[in-house]
Amino acid sequence: MEDREFDYINVVPLVDIMLVLLTIVLTTATFVVQGEIPVNLPSASSSQERRTYEAISITVNRDGRIFFGGKEVNLKELSSILKPIDRKTPINIRTDRRARVQSFVSVMDVLNRLGFKSVNLLVRKHGD
Repeated sequence: MEDREFDYINVVPLVDIMLVLLTIVLTTATFVVQGEIPVNLPSASSSQERRTYEAISITVNRDGRIFFGGKEVNLKELSSILKPIDRKTPINIRTDRRARVQSFVSVMDVLNRLGFKSVNLLVRKHGD
């Protein structure tokens, strides 16, 4: 038998492993996204896409109920939860397009009283 150097590397097992990992990641991402509170966002033609990964998310659903971290809270609880948080932390508000305006205004009032300056209203871009 003669010892030869390898002329090539078999990449088929590597591709198989990567496809399995990709399938796991995509499946997991689907479950994570479905865990959100369902909200039909309003649409705007002048929306800008911003990525604020460190942002805190507050959701107002169609019935006007307020959620923080997936848990329903009232305005007093929301205020006490937000008090210790740094005022420079960005806040994303997801509100249903059919929600009562008063619920949204009440959340904005709490944020304004506490001094938060970076507040974003999440919307869908027209056509989405």
